[in-house]
Amino acid sequence: MTAPNTLSAAWSSAHVERVAAPLREQVITALRSAILDFTLRPGQRLVERELIEQLGVSRTTIREALRELTSEGLVTVVPQRGAIVSAPSLAEAEDLYEIRAVLEAILVERFVERATDEQLQRLKDAVDHFATATAGSNEIRVVLDAKDVLYVVLIEGAASPALKNIIEGIQARVRILRATSMGEPGRAEEAAAELQAMAEAALRRDGALAAQLCATHVRNASKTALKSLRLSEKSSDAT
Repeated sequence: MTAPNTLSAAWSSAHVERVAAPLREQVITALRSAILDFTLRPGQRLVERELIEQLGVSRTTIREALRELTSEGLVTVVPQRGAIVSAPSLAEAEDLYEIRAVLEAILVERFVERATDEQLQRLKDAVDHFATATAGSNEIRVVLDAKDVLYVVLIEGAASPALKNIIEGIQARVRILRATSMGEPGRAEEAAAELQAMAEAALRRDGALAAQLCATHVRNASKTALKSLRLSEKSSDAT
Protein backbone atom coordinates (compact mmCIF):
# COMPACT_ATOMS: atom_id res chain seq x y z
CA MET A 1 0.00 0.00 0.00
CA THR A 2 1.27 3.47 -0.88
CA ALA A 3 1.56 5.77 2.15
CA PRO A 4 -0.45 8.99 1.97
CA ASN A 5 1.67 11.98 1.02
CA THR A 6 -0.32 14.70 2.75
CA LEU A 7 -1.07 15.25 6.39
CA SER A 8 -4.83 15.32 5.91
CA ALA A 9 -4.79 11.73 4.67
CA ALA A 10 -2.73 10.44 7.56
CA TRP A 11 -3.47 12.40 10.67
CA SER A 12 -6.17 14.18 12.64
CA SER A 13 -6.22 17.17 14.95
CA ALA A 14 -6.77 14.86 17.93
CA HIS A 15 -2.99 14.86 18.36
CA VAL A 16 -3.15 18.37 19.88
CA GLU A 17 -5.24 19.07 22.97
CA ARG A 18 -5.86 22.38 24.69
CA VAL A 19 -3.88 21.72 27.86
CA ALA A 20 -1.51 23.68 30.05
CA ALA A 21 1.63 23.16 27.97
CA PRO A 22 2.46 26.02 25.57
CA LEU A 23 0.76 25.50 22.22
CA ARG A 24 4.07 25.55 20.37
CA GLU A 25 5.36 22.70 22.55
CA GLN A 26 2.14 20.74 22.01
CA VAL A 27 2.51 21.02 18.24
CA ILE A 28 6.18 20.01 18.37
CA THR A 29 5.37 17.02 20.59
CA ALA A 30 2.44 15.94 18.43
CA LEU A 31 4.40 16.13 15.18
CA ARG A 32 7.42 14.44 16.72
CA SER A 33 5.25 11.57 17.99
CA ALA A 34 3.51 11.20 14.63
CA ILE A 35 6.89 10.96 12.89
CA LEU A 36 8.42 8.55 15.38
CA ASP A 37 5.43 6.21 15.43
CA PHE A 38 5.26 6.34 11.60
CA THR A 39 1.84 7.92 11.36
CA LEU A 40 3.80 10.34 9.19
CA ARG A 41 6.14 8.38 6.94
CA PRO A 42 9.70 9.19 5.79
CA GLY A 43 9.53 11.37 2.70
CA GLN A 44 5.96 12.53 3.42
CA ARG A 45 5.25 16.23 2.76
CA LEU A 46 4.29 18.48 5.66
CA VAL A 47 2.10 21.10 4.03
CA GLU A 48 1.78 24.25 6.15
CA ARG A 49 -1.81 24.94 5.07
CA GLU A 50 -2.93 21.45 6.08
CA LEU A 51 -1.12 21.65 9.41
CA ILE A 52 -2.77 25.00 10.15
CA GLU A 53 -6.24 23.75 9.23
CA GLN A 54 -6.03 20.45 11.08
CA LEU A 55 -4.31 21.68 14.22
CA GLY A 56 -6.06 25.02 14.43
CA VAL A 57 -2.89 26.98 15.14
CA SER A 58 -1.14 29.90 13.50
CA ARG A 59 1.33 29.80 10.64
CA THR A 60 3.97 31.17 13.03
CA THR A 61 3.43 28.27 15.45
CA ILE A 62 3.68 25.73 12.63
CA ARG A 63 6.87 27.27 11.29
CA GLU A 64 8.46 27.35 14.75
CA ALA A 65 7.57 23.69 15.27
CA LEU A 66 9.01 22.70 11.89
CA ARG A 67 12.21 24.62 12.62
CA GLU A 68 12.61 22.74 15.91
CA LEU A 69 12.00 19.36 14.25
CA THR A 70 14.44 20.29 11.49
CA SER A 71 17.10 20.93 14.14
CA GLU A 72 16.37 17.47 15.58
CA GLY A 73 16.85 15.85 12.17
CA LEU A 74 13.25 14.68 11.91
CA VAL A 75 12.19 17.16 9.23
CA THR A 76 14.09 18.23 6.12
CA VAL A 77 13.37 21.33 4.04
CA VAL A 78 13.74 20.50 0.34
CA PRO A 79 13.92 23.24 -2.32
CA GLN A 80 10.76 23.39 -4.47
CA ARG A 81 9.00 20.90 -2.16
CA GLY A 82 9.04 22.44 1.30
CA ALA A 83 9.17 20.47 4.55
CA ILE A 84 9.14 16.68 4.46
CA VAL A 85 9.63 13.96 7.06
CA SER A 86 13.33 13.14 6.97
CA ALA A 87 14.37 10.04 5.07
CA PRO A 88 18.01 9.21 5.93
CA SER A 89 20.39 8.92 3.00
CA LEU A 90 22.44 5.78 2.51
CA ALA A 91 25.63 7.57 3.59
CA GLU A 92 24.01 8.93 6.75
CA ALA A 93 22.55 5.53 7.58
CA GLU A 94 25.95 3.85 7.24
CA ASP A 95 27.50 6.38 9.62
CA LEU A 96 24.67 6.16 12.13
CA TYR A 97 24.81 2.39 12.28
CA GLU A 98 28.56 2.37 12.85
CA ILE A 99 28.19 5.00 15.58
CA ARG A 100 25.40 2.93 17.14
CA ALA A 101 27.47 -0.25 17.12
CA VAL A 102 30.27 1.44 19.05
CA LEU A 103 28.12 3.44 21.47
CA GLU A 104 25.67 0.67 22.28
CA ALA A 105 28.45 -1.84 22.90
CA ILE A 106 29.93 0.58 25.44
CA LEU A 107 26.46 1.14 26.91
CA VAL A 108 25.92 -2.59 27.41
CA GLU A 109 29.37 -3.07 28.93
CA ARG A 110 28.71 -0.24 31.41
CA PHE A 111 25.30 -1.71 32.15
CA VAL A 112 26.80 -5.09 33.06
CA GLU A 113 29.41 -3.40 35.26
CA ARG A 114 27.00 -1.12 37.13
CA ALA A 115 23.50 -2.59 37.03
CA THR A 116 21.90 -4.03 40.13
CA ASP A 117 20.52 -7.56 40.11
CA GLU A 118 17.05 -6.03 39.86
CA GLN A 119 18.08 -4.04 36.77
CA LEU A 120 19.54 -7.17 35.21
CA GLN A 121 16.18 -8.86 35.70
CA ARG A 122 14.44 -5.84 34.15
CA LEU A 123 16.71 -6.24 31.11
CA LYS A 124 15.66 -9.86 30.74
CA ASP A 125 12.00 -8.85 31.12
CA ALA A 126 12.40 -6.10 28.51
CA VAL A 127 14.00 -8.50 26.03
CA ASP A 128 11.25 -11.07 26.66
CA HIS A 129 8.67 -8.33 26.09
CA PHE A 130 10.35 -7.41 22.81
CA ALA A 131 10.34 -11.06 21.71
CA THR A 132 6.64 -11.32 22.54
CA ALA A 133 5.93 -8.13 20.59
CA THR A 134 7.76 -9.38 17.50
CA ALA A 135 5.95 -12.72 17.61
CA GLY A 136 2.51 -11.33 18.35
CA SER A 137 2.17 -8.20 16.24
CA ASN A 138 2.70 -7.10 12.66
CA GLU A 139 2.36 -3.47 13.78
CA ILE A 140 5.77 -1.79 13.54
CA ARG A 141 4.86 0.75 16.23
CA VAL A 142 4.32 -2.02 18.79
CA VAL A 143 7.74 -3.50 18.01
CA LEU A 144 9.47 -0.11 18.12
CA ASP A 145 7.87 0.76 21.44
CA ALA A 146 9.06 -2.55 22.90
CA LYS A 147 12.60 -1.80 21.69
CA ASP A 148 12.41 1.64 23.31
CA VAL A 149 11.66 0.02 26.68
CA LEU A 150 14.86 -2.01 26.35
CA TYR A 151 16.92 1.14 25.82
CA VAL A 152 15.36 2.82 28.85
CA VAL A 153 16.49 -0.13 30.99
CA LEU A 154 20.01 -0.15 29.53
CA ILE A 155 20.50 3.60 29.90
CA GLU A 156 19.24 3.61 33.48
CA GLY A 157 21.42 0.67 34.52
CA ALA A 158 24.54 1.99 32.81
CA ALA A 159 24.33 5.12 35.01
CA SER A 160 26.32 7.22 32.53
CA PRO A 161 24.95 10.72 31.88
CA ALA A 162 27.44 11.18 29.04
CA LEU A 163 26.33 8.03 27.20
CA LYS A 164 22.68 8.86 27.91
CA ASN A 165 22.97 12.30 26.32
CA ILE A 166 24.84 11.06 23.24
CA ILE A 167 22.58 8.08 22.59
CA GLU A 168 19.36 10.00 23.18
CA GLY A 169 20.69 12.70 20.85
CA ILE A 170 20.67 10.33 17.88
CA GLN A 171 17.69 8.16 18.84
CA ALA A 172 15.15 10.07 16.74
CA ARG A 173 17.06 9.47 13.50
CA VAL A 174 17.95 5.95 14.60
CA ARG A 175 14.28 5.10 15.16
CA ILE A 176 13.50 5.87 11.52
CA LEU A 177 16.26 3.47 10.46
CA ARG A 178 15.14 0.88 13.00
CA ALA A 179 11.69 0.82 11.45
CA THR A 180 13.27 0.22 8.05
CA SER A 181 15.17 -2.76 9.43
CA MET A 182 12.36 -4.20 11.56
CA GLY A 183 9.92 -3.88 8.69
CA GLU A 184 11.84 -6.43 6.62
CA PRO A 185 10.36 -9.97 6.81
CA GLY A 186 12.00 -12.09 9.51
CA ARG A 187 14.32 -9.38 10.82
CA ALA A 188 12.35 -8.64 14.01
CA GLU A 189 12.46 -12.30 15.03
CA GLU A 190 16.20 -12.44 14.33
CA ALA A 191 16.68 -9.31 16.43
CA ALA A 192 14.78 -10.87 19.32
CA ALA A 193 17.06 -13.93 19.29
CA GLU A 194 20.17 -11.71 19.16
CA LEU A 195 18.98 -9.62 22.08
CA GLN A 196 18.09 -12.68 24.13
CA ALA A 197 21.67 -13.94 23.69
CA MET A 198 22.97 -10.54 24.77
CA ALA A 199 20.73 -10.53 27.85
CA GLU A 200 21.87 -14.02 28.83
CA ALA A 201 25.50 -12.88 28.71
CA ALA A 202 24.60 -9.82 30.79
CA LEU A 203 22.88 -11.99 33.41
CA ARG A 204 26.13 -13.94 33.73
CA ARG A 205 27.93 -10.60 34.20
CA ASP A 206 29.99 -11.25 31.08
CA GLY A 207 30.24 -7.65 29.93
CA ALA A 208 32.70 -8.25 27.11
CA LEU A 209 30.52 -10.92 25.48
CA ALA A 210 27.32 -8.93 25.99
CA ALA A 211 28.94 -5.89 24.35
CA GLN A 212 30.18 -8.00 21.43
CA LEU A 213 26.72 -9.50 20.93
CA CYS A 214 25.17 -6.03 21.04
CA ALA A 215 27.54 -4.73 18.35
CA THR A 216 26.78 -7.80 16.21
CA HIS A 217 23.05 -7.15 16.64
CA VAL A 218 23.42 -3.55 15.43
CA ARG A 219 25.56 -4.56 12.45
CA ASN A 220 23.06 -7.26 11.45
CA ALA A 221 20.32 -4.63 11.57
CA SER A 222 22.55 -2.41 9.46
CA LYS A 223 22.82 -5.01 6.70
CA THR A 224 19.05 -5.30 6.46
CA ALA A 225 18.30 -1.58 6.56
CA LEU A 226 21.09 -0.58 4.17
CA LYS A 227 19.97 -3.18 1.65
CA SER A 228 16.47 -1.71 1.78
CA LEU A 229 17.80 1.84 1.42
CA ARG A 230 19.98 0.88 -1.57
CA LEU A 231 16.96 -0.61 -3.31
CA SER A 232 14.94 2.51 -2.50
CA GLU A 233 17.64 4.80 -3.91
CA LYS A 234 17.90 2.73 -7.09
CA SER A 235 14.13 2.90 -7.48
CA SER A 236 14.19 6.69 -7.02
CA ASP A 237 17.00 7.06 -9.56
CA ALA A 238 15.03 5.04 -12.09
CA THR A 239 11.94 7.26 -11.85
